[in-house]
Amino acid sequence: MENWTIKALGLEGLDDRSRKQLGTLTPVVLPQGHILFRPGDAVQGFVLALSGRIGVYLTGPNGRDLLLYSVVPGETCVQTTLGLLGEQHYTGEAIAETDISVVLVPKKMFSELVAHSSSFRKFVFRAFADRLQTVMHVLEKVAFVTIEARLAHLLLSRASDNKIHATHQELATIIGSSREVVSRRIELLVRAGIVAQDRGIVNILDKKALQKRAE
Repeated sequence: MENWTIKALGLEGLDDRSRKQLGTLTPVVLPQGHILFRPGDAVQGFVLALSGRIGVYLTGPNGRDLLLYSVVPGETCVQTTLGLLGEQHYTGEAIAETDISVVLVPKKMFSELVAHSSSFRKFVFRAFADRLQTVMHVLEKVAFVTIEARLAHLLLSRASDNKIHATHQELATIIGSSREVVSRRIELLVRAGIVAQDRGIVNILDKKALQKRAE
């Protein structure tokens, strides 16, 4: 059986010894909607995403969710890395946004690889730095970018054939707003002829106008 690490994004420069060690682990397929961890959970190991997308969310005192970042193949979860290196429990919740394939590297093996494999260590800390930049970008947008611009940018980035399959609540969670505010903003875009909407779908009609709103 082929070693799964050979095709894993982000592990291209892994040394042979570490590749062989990781290759003893078996990938697991989890369905969309599966919860990988919740606030207060202890970190069980280092998660490597092989396919699909995982969303990591924070929930505020008012019950509103905020998408901190998504984890796709070649990326890592900053909360998991913090938990393993600092022995902290999770403060967020991770949900499989699609069907996913992941590998859980046990804490002991993770510590050994970080200590003895420079290539694995570089992967971990490079991915960690990238994730921190993503989190800072999210905080920057929430603090300084208007809701209209955040919504327009999200619609453009998530569109496939000018269609976005998402509810108003899902869009609100991603940009750090409320469903009511997002619904009002989309209604304004509809009136302007920039988008049209159906149940669970937003259609982009005027991409250039939407790009101006995103600026």
